[in-house]
Amino acid sequence: MAIIAQRPLFDWQQIEADSDINRLMLVLSSLPDEVLMRALEKLRDKGRDDYPVRANWNALVAGIVYQHPNAATLLRELRRNAQLRQACGFDLTLGAKAVPSDDAFGRFLVAVIAQQPLVLSMFDVLVKQLGELLPDLGRKLAADSKAIQSAGKPQKKSTETEPTDESPSEPAKTPAVEPPQADKEKDTDRRRESDADWGVKSYHGTRADGTMWKKVVTWFGFKLHLLVDSTYEMPLGFKLTKASTSDSPELLPLVEQLKTKHPVISARAKELAADKGYDSAENKGGLFDTYGIKPLIDHRLMWKDEPEKPRPLFANRADVFLYDEKGNVFCQCPTEWKGKDEVRPMAFVGFEKDRMTLKYQCPAAYAGFKCIGRAQCERLAPLGVGANGRVLRVPLDRDRRIFTPIARHTDKWEKAYDCRTAVERVNSRIDRVLGFEQHTIRGLAKMETRVTLALVVTLAMAVGRIKANQADLMRSMTAPVRQAA
Repeated sequence: MAIIAQRPLFDWQQIEADSDINRLMLVLSSLPDEVLMRALEKLRDKGRDDYPVRANWNALVAGIVYQHPNAATLLRELRRNAQLRQACGFDLTLGAKAVPSDDAFGRFLVAVIAQQPLVLSMFDVLVKQLGELLPDLGRKLAADSKAIQSAGKPQKKSTETEPTDESPSEPAKTPAVEPPQADKEKDTDRRRESDADWGVKSYHGTRADGTMWKKVVTWFGFKLHLLVDSTYEMPLGFKLTKASTSDSPELLPLVEQLKTKHPVISARAKELAADKGYDSAENKGGLFDTYGIKPLIDHRLMWKDEPEKPRPLFANRADVFLYDEKGNVFCQCPTEWKGKDEVRPMAFVGFEKDRMTLKYQCPAAYAGFKCIGRAQCERLAPLGVGANGRVLRVPLDRDRRIFTPIARHTDKWEKAYDCRTAVERVNSRIDRVLGFEQHTIRGLAKMETRVTLALVVTLAMAVGRIKANQADLMRSMTAPVRQAA
């Protein structure tokens, strides 16, 4: 908390439990911001101190806690609300005159943006503190990206072209020579956004009646790549990029960032869930091989020729085993090869970590039904057959995109994959609670600082709630603070 050298007129503990001020004080008391305060005060040095750094900082945090869409509405509230001014540390004897002007507060925001590394360090400190308070934090992870629109206008169509579904997220080609008029407008119109670009994301599925649906979303701005704990719905890592940046290449760097900054939390990680936008052999193989994390990433269906038809599992040998792109493994009864194809799903037994294989068993032996081709099938086994019938081991390296330690076709995978919705709820709170549905932010540097501040406030609230024995409210920015029993 940014400590104010000012004696309060009354004890904040006497305020009723549902007071909004209590929520702000809970966040401020949990912020590890002293290093940032000293840096900002050193930057001001012997300059005028009409509006103290620490009071301005506390007011900036209050703007996030109380969901102000911009600085103007925050400053108006500060001029109106004496309790809020006191909580932030402004001089009460000056009344509304203690509140900085729009220009003065704007200059303070510029100074905070210049100290982005220190703002980011607060995020890391809070993640570490949360990891100490929650011993299982990081065990289950989820990743996703989030569209964040810029408040600035795109460049003229001569320099920036909105993407279409046929050409997703491709950066527009800039002409070698722009018209003089474009140069003039580009220099004079400060509402133009030069750091952002166009992003596009497609959603599709099947309705209950079997018909297909598709939705395409485009936006101009940025993309927030998030790594969260799916149990507590807390952010553990993030990166802000232009909107056109692909999701998939950002996954492993986020996991590496967690390992580098928070090795204790990273060592706890067992599973990571993400949608099919992160589907790649590199991501799935890298998660397990490098970090020991089991990937729960949905498959993209990429087979073009007869996508529904199972293919031979081992093309270089005569055998009866098939598989499809969803990871299902089948056996084909050998007595029916020249007639009707009788294909049955193999019985999944489990993952053998020491062999890096998925183990399957003969369905007839596993379920105890009669198969007329079983004897002929067992004669094809290169290593013989045990008491439980023929056993098949599928190496993960057969296709790292399709075969993963938790088999895609199992109920265990489905249940674990449901944890992915946690990151969607985090994204929703970023929009609705932390102020990114309506904002006036332009530029990558400003947006990066504002995103970092929002996530810092989220973590500070969680730390404060846990320390106040209110862990059940750690995710709430709006619930009143309960009085200690």
